[in-house]
Amino acid sequence: VQLQASGGGLVQAGGSLRLPCAASGRTFSDYRMAWFRQAPGKEREFVAAISWGGGSTSYADSVKGRFTISRDNKKNTVYLQMNSLKPEDTAVYYCAADKSYSSATMLQRDDMAYWGKGTLVTVSS
Repeated sequence: VQLQASGGGLVQAGGSLRLPCAASGRTFSDYRMAWFRQAPGKEREFVAAISWGGGSTSYADSVKGRFTISRDNKKNTVYLQMNSLKPEDTAVYYCAADKSYSSATMLQRDDMAYWGKGTLVTVSS
């Protein structure tokens, strides 16, 4: 499956952004989806995940209550709605796919088989 994330940009602290990730090439609903991020000089970290049907989600503690992951299987797209953004949310955001019907959990980088190119989110203070 090919993945293309978009929607990044520069936003002030407290603002919002919505990142879509469009998938192509395979049956989108066969895949559990996730968002990861990588800040300068840091390891890539888990942000959020959603099960194949959207029935379960999971979030990193650092974004819980501020970010929402969702998916539209008819549009082959997964979204990350980011509210109340903080400067520490500045990173390159990546969407990733894992062919699994399991529920969403806090996934590891090695769990994901497919990655898109990232989109840069910069939050100014």
